[in-house]
Amino acid sequence: MVMVMSMEKPQKFLSAATSERGCRLYLAGPMSGLPNNNYPAFNAAAARLRASGYFLENPAENDDPPCGSWEGYMRLALGQLVRCDGVALLPGWESSRGAKIEVTLAGELAMPTDTVDAWLDAKERAA
Repeated sequence: MVMVMSMEKPQKFLSAATSERGCRLYLAGPMSGLPNNNYPAFNAAAARLRASGYFLENPAENDDPPCGSWEGYMRLALGQLVRCDGVALLPGWESSRGAKIEVTLAGELAMPTDTVDAWLDAKERAA
């Protein structure tokens, strides 16, 4: 079960956040140690979310940081996350060191956090 880290579920949040600029989500999930850094799953989820009208920050689309370290990737990712309205989670995020940091930060910033499917369902109900 996904723990929503803020007081608002995606459905309630969408009604407040879908202004003229739309809703920007950050995509979080496991990368390290997975084949192709799990980029196929990130890119498939990004395509689904964008097709439903979300603006999306997908860390799988980032250029490599100059240092090439995990910490460098996380600094890029966290910069993206703080510019978003909410976080969409890929399966397996609970076992990812980076995704757990991202979810914790989102909670501290009162950003709604839920699964990709929950965000897609909320958007469909809001239409």
